[in-house]
Amino acid sequence: MSANINFLIKKIKKNKFKSSRISYTSFLIKKGTFFCLKKLNEEFLELKKELLLNNKKKIIYETADLIYHLLVLLEKKKVNFFDVIKELKRRQKISGLVEKNNRKKNVR
Repeated sequence: MSANINFLIKKIKKNKFKSSRISYTSFLIKKGTFFCLKKLNEEFLELKKELLLNNKKKIIYETADLIYHLLVLLEKKKVNFFDVIKELKRRQKISGLVEKNNRKKNVR
């Protein structure tokens, strides 16, 4: 995994305990899950817009924002990002189409 992602995860874990007046990460986490989801959705919509406009520089910028907000939300929900990576590695062993079809069979 990227050293930058690993660094960001550690920084989020550390900053969540700081005052929300000096740490945006702490501010987001203290605002709660629904607020974090709202921010994540806003970042996705900004990325979607830039993808449609095909503005590579802004696509990169908005992707970074989206990843940051996703990592904050995962931390808020106590989901270890390394478990997400493990799941991605597990999926490498099967076809994407097979995996998608298996999910459809297991939907309730």
